[in-house]
Amino acid sequence: MESLKGKKTVIIGGSSGIGLATAKLVASKGGLVVIASSNQQRIDKALQVLPAGSFGYAIDVTNEMQVKNLFERIGAFDHLVFTAGENIILGNVADTTLEQARNYFNIRYWGAFTAVKYATPFINTTGSIVLTSGIASNRPNKGWALGASICAAMEGFTRAMAMELAPIRVNIVSPGVIKTELWSGMSESERETMYTNIGNTLPLKRVGEAEDIASTFVYLLEQQYGTGQTLIVDGGTSLV
Repeated sequence: MESLKGKKTVIIGGSSGIGLATAKLVASKGGLVVIASSNQQRIDKALQVLPAGSFGYAIDVTNEMQVKNLFERIGAFDHLVFTAGENIILGNVADTTLEQARNYFNIRYWGAFTAVKYATPFINTTGSIVLTSGIASNRPNKGWALGASICAAMEGFTRAMAMELAPIRVNIVSPGVIKTELWSGMSESERETMYTNIGNTLPLKRVGEAEDIASTFVYLLEQQYGTGQTLIVDGGTSLV
């Protein structure tokens, strides 16, 4: 396992949730952290809990030139993590407009695509890229058509990039339901009910925390021999 000490990791979506938890864990291992997200206030708040020497930038990941300029400004680095995403929306295909469906791919898929495109020239050849999927690709439920489609697309993209960008390692994490801001479109009572109901169905009897998934991202940064892999961390969702 490679030490992250002194290594620079760029985390797109690093100002909150899984991304911030990953940034904290990387920093605790002596890594240098650069976070980026769309909200400057969240970045400023996140930097308050990260070590001195951490940096943060506000960008729109759907804006190609902003992404390109970000990586030109950062320069050479070792690892890229992409956890950015919009609030999760559930809905049946019959109730979804084509415009809504297309827009839903902008951050999670096209944002990751753009980040990988412009980050790659600056990533050290011993480094890696870790992207984000979700258990919906394996176990979709009613209303999950868009989520399942994006997750499956991201996993296919990961395998293709592992071949195209070798020897840079490219992997992806597939979480189950995790307590993060991505569910903020629901009321607090709705969220807690959902967490309880889903947790009770799982072998581990709880939904995940951001820290559970952060440790998975860091494992994929540190390991040296896996590439093109989807690592599922779902509390047993795929078993039940």
